[in-house]
Amino acid sequence: MKLPEKFATEMEGLFARHPEIAREGFYESFDLEGRRGVRFSCSKTAPDVRPSLLKDLSEQLSPVPWCSCGYYISPDMSNRNPYYHAGVYYPQEPSAMLPAEVIAVKPGETVLDMCAAPGGKACRMGEDLHGSGLLVANEISFERSKALLRNIERSGIPNVVILNENPDNIARELPGFFDKILIDAPCSGEGMFRRDPRACRSYEEYGPAQIAPVQKSILDAADICLKDGGEIVYSTCTFCEDEDEGQIAAFMASHPGYEVICHPEIKGVTHNAEGSLLPGSMRIWPHISGGDGHFCVHLRKSGERRITKLSFVPSYKVPASARRGADLAREFLLSDILSEDGIRSLPDVPFTCHGSGLFLIEFDEKLFEHLKTVKTGLYIGDFKAVSNKTVFSPSNSLALWLSRRMIREDSYIALDYGDDRVIRYLKGETITAEDCRAKKNGSVVIGVKDYPLGFGKISGQTIKNLYPKAWRIM
Repeated sequence: MKLPEKFATEMEGLFARHPEIAREGFYESFDLEGRRGVRFSCSKTAPDVRPSLLKDLSEQLSPVPWCSCGYYISPDMSNRNPYYHAGVYYPQEPSAMLPAEVIAVKPGETVLDMCAAPGGKACRMGEDLHGSGLLVANEISFERSKALLRNIERSGIPNVVILNENPDNIARELPGFFDKILIDAPCSGEGMFRRDPRACRSYEEYGPAQIAPVQKSILDAADICLKDGGEIVYSTCTFCEDEDEGQIAAFMASHPGYEVICHPEIKGVTHNAEGSLLPGSMRIWPHISGGDGHFCVHLRKSGERRITKLSFVPSYKVPASARRGADLAREFLLSDILSEDGIRSLPDVPFTCHGSGLFLIEFDEKLFEHLKTVKTGLYIGDFKAVSNKTVFSPSNSLALWLSRRMIREDSYIALDYGDDRVIRYLKGETITAEDCRAKKNGSVVIGVKDYPLGFGKISGQTIKNLYPKAWRIM
């Protein structure tokens, strides 16, 4: 492909400054198709079941070296796959898997993805919380926040807030709040040239000079949001040192007290050595490894970090007019759906009401009342008055939050991966319940093997499809 002349000049300078990085094959790599990958959910799949999932997907077991749950796949793997709709895996460019692996979120932490859409890194961080702590996923573009919302819901992450905000506003409202912050910064996109022709045009129109000030402002906001002793992972999909090593070196100079956390050598990832501009920072090169161009560095702020236990009491109680709807939601779960394990797993907090929607929120919503929110907590479903009575309708995000062990045996319809009823269900069609040990009437969860997809209403051998119209495949 024809690369911008300015980019080629920049790269010649970079290779001259880093003779340890092989130049041969770099430019030719832009004429090759980029490797594709999937990242299996860390909350829905255990490492020992992933080989069988790959076998179902007809994929060879080919792990991504820098991601414990990432695998290379063939280019033609479809997003119509039922495992995708069950949140079992997330399609992700292999290099983009590195930052969330590096930040290594732990249960109980408060974490922020500052530039989160479309959501691959945010979902990984939320999965690593395993239901304890809080993920705040922010996207400044409202249109892009819609894709972020859908991916978060598919992943079944309950303890999450999605914001549509400027980073400066988050810093104003939540100073010193976060244990860890991931910044996948907007950049000149040089690493994306071979994957997206628009990246070249954008580079020629804007380029690093206009992007670098935006990156600086995001880093400054992140510093305000971060606790003492907290950590930042900063990443881009560009090779430009002004946006990468230079940007971080300048940030550390203006914010004393940060250090780079060095990571062990990983196959396919180059590490900047002592004497370089930013020792300990990492790069993925398209001609050296199976991924697009990527930069990543892990920083720690000085001071002693204390994990703050969030107040798990919703700020807004369900009003009297909606209490019947909340009672019906809890009755639906306890009597129709949940197993004994599920009942024990259900948090002992009242549902919060936003309009006619019910939400499970285990943190203080007032923290975010001056910020633009797209989603807060786990959306349970809706209630409405029908013929002088209140009716509850469960949401599909509720089904995707449930694990197999949380669902009663007679309330779960387990379909094999190759069963044509799975695709028919995802298309919104009525399906039958033959060969299933389900109850004869009431609400059921439809799943592919042990992975829930959504709700249905069974009557005898017929299952009415409740899969949302907006989510259906064509």
